[in-house]
Amino acid sequence: MVATVFGVITLTLVAVAAVATVMAKNLFVASMWFGIFSLLMASNFFLLDAADVALTEAAVGAGVSTVLFMGALALTAEKETHSAVRISWLPIFALIGLSFALFIATFQQPVLGDINAPVHQHVAPWYIEKTPELIDIPNMVAAILASYRGYDTLGEVIVIFAAGIGVLSVLGFRPKRRQEISGEQLGKKLRGVQHHSVLRVVGKLIIPILLLFGLVVQFHGKYTPGGGFSAGALFAAAVMLYGILQGADRSAAAMPEKIMLQLAAAGATLFTGVGIVCMFLGGAFLEYNVLWSNPLTGQYLGILLVEFGVGLTVTTVLILIFNAIANRPTYQA
Repeated sequence: MVATVFGVITLTLVAVAAVATVMAKNLFVASMWFGIFSLLMASNFFLLDAADVALTEAAVGAGVSTVLFMGALALTAEKETHSAVRISWLPIFALIGLSFALFIATFQQPVLGDINAPVHQHVAPWYIEKTPELIDIPNMVAAILASYRGYDTLGEVIVIFAAGIGVLSVLGFRPKRRQEISGEQLGKKLRGVQHHSVLRVVGKLIIPILLLFGLVVQFHGKYTPGGGFSAGALFAAAVMLYGILQGADRSAAAMPEKIMLQLAAAGATLFTGVGIVCMFLGGAFLEYNVLWSNPLTGQYLGILLVEFGVGLTVTTVLILIFNAIANRPTYQA
């Protein structure tokens, strides 16, 4: 009952934060409201006992996304510009119809916590029964993502790496016949949000906390909620915040693109390499049992290595994207 009450309260606050984000005229205020929205969503996930999802939402939604918005804000004006816009009723009616359809569909959903729900009658019972025996890792989510669904997770890492390369390729385009703003001028422009006292003071305090918490999430994710994806987002958010406070040009100088790209490739290669080693030792691809004489120890070692590879790739790709966007040369006509 208490969880239900808190859930209703947080969902109400989510709606309030969403409306406030849309209505805010100051883009800095809108970004802060969006961060609050993500934190409230993370709270809802936590109330639904989805701790790993809550942690990821807090790291990516409230952390990385908010910092990226701050980086974009440093390159633009703080106030939203308005122009005369003709109202198009067709998208509005389509949105209302879709919202009504989704509202009706919710009545067909299983009751919250119903053990007879279809989702609980598929592979979940087998995971719950066999994970302590086959993998012996308290965090069942980490066991599923890194071991049972290792192929899927490897695919996600490759997609992240490819996304980073794609962003770098697109932002590598340089317009012709335009005067480029100097690096010094660009650095000053990128430090345009430093006059926000709250952002400056809180940011300097939170950077070491983010890094420390990222280490805990990375290497303790086998026992508590966490893992490479969440940890990578936390590490990247700390570096992005440093770039906003001190200048994205300094962030790029401290973490050169070439080295970051090599580390991103190393993370994906480590994940793949673990699977190949398993094959050489007589097992299947990503079958960690053969990595050690004790199969449970082999599972732990394999999951530890692939999660480190995931964290390395996620961290470096997000930093690459931030530095590429924030340090993209600005041109004058």
